[in-house]
Amino acid sequence: MPFREDELKPFGGMKTWLILPIGMFVFGWASIRDGQALDRDIDKLHSELIALRKENKSLENKPYSELGTLRKENNSLDNEIYALSDENQKLKTELLFRLETLQSEIRILSTGFEEYKDYLKKSIDRLKEDVAVRTRILEERGRVFEEKNRILEEKARTLEHKNKALEDRARFLEERLKETGDRFKVLEEKMTNLVSKLREVEKPSPPKEAPVEIKGASAGTGVEDLYEDAYETFEKGNLEGARRKFEAFLKQYPNIEFSDNAQFWIGETYYLKKDFEKAILEYEKAIAKYPEGDKVSAALFKQALSFLELGDKTNARNLLKRVVERFPHSAQAEMAKKKLETIK
Repeated sequence: MPFREDELKPFGGMKTWLILPIGMFVFGWASIRDGQALDRDIDKLHSELIALRKENKSLENKPYSELGTLRKENNSLDNEIYALSDENQKLKTELLFRLETLQSEIRILSTGFEEYKDYLKKSIDRLKEDVAVRTRILEERGRVFEEKNRILEEKARTLEHKNKALEDRARFLEERLKETGDRFKVLEEKMTNLVSKLREVEKPSPPKEAPVEIKGASAGTGVEDLYEDAYETFEKGNLEGARRKFEAFLKQYPNIEFSDNAQFWIGETYYLKKDFEKAILEYEKAIAKYPEGDKVSAALFKQALSFLELGDKTNARNLLKRVVERFPHSAQAEMAKKKLETIK
């Protein structure tokens, strides 16, 4: 920075005061021998002083144009600094505004985030509750289904056992029917031979009497009373008692005229008790043991009805056809025809 003119004027006086003490100091200490050397030094100092004065004067006379230029530059710099300061202030204001805006947006976002977080938490809680409820319902349904499945499995096992038992019974009955068929064939052959022999001798078969009227050479004292007692017990509905009495009668009189009747009524006691399998077996005894008795057609017909009750339509149909074929003029044949029309 250039010096002002009033600041440069005292500079010459200051040089003078500085040179004088120095000269006195040099003069006081110098010896006579050094007088010439001192004079030369003084001259040198004097020359330097003159040079300094000239320089001071040149400085004093320096034009003010350079100083003005510097002042203008300084003013320009001040203006630029002011402009920069104003721009800086504006930028600061704008930055503060943006900062406040950002802070406001952050507060809004933070509030929204907290609200969304609460909403999400509530939604998750509701979802968990819903899942728990649905899980309990599904578990309960699963238990009910398992219980139903268990019951169905038990029923299936029961039905399987029953089916197996029915299959065993069916096989047994088929075997018995096969044996019965074979017996029928043998009996039919015997009957054919017997009819031929009877025709040869021309002797008709003796007529049968009513069940309560027991006659014949084989009938002894008390036979009629024993049979009538059993039959009256049957008519009163005491099936167990009637069966025991008919069995006792057969044990005592197995081959008299009305033994086939007693055997037939034993089958009837089982039929009325709905024990159809045993009824079929007892009817078969009446057919097999007493093929010439008058209860064969009735026993065949009741066997067919028993098979129908057991659900075996095939055997029932075959037996009904046999009744019609073998005993076409019997009352059982008419009933068998009507029954065949109902079986599909």
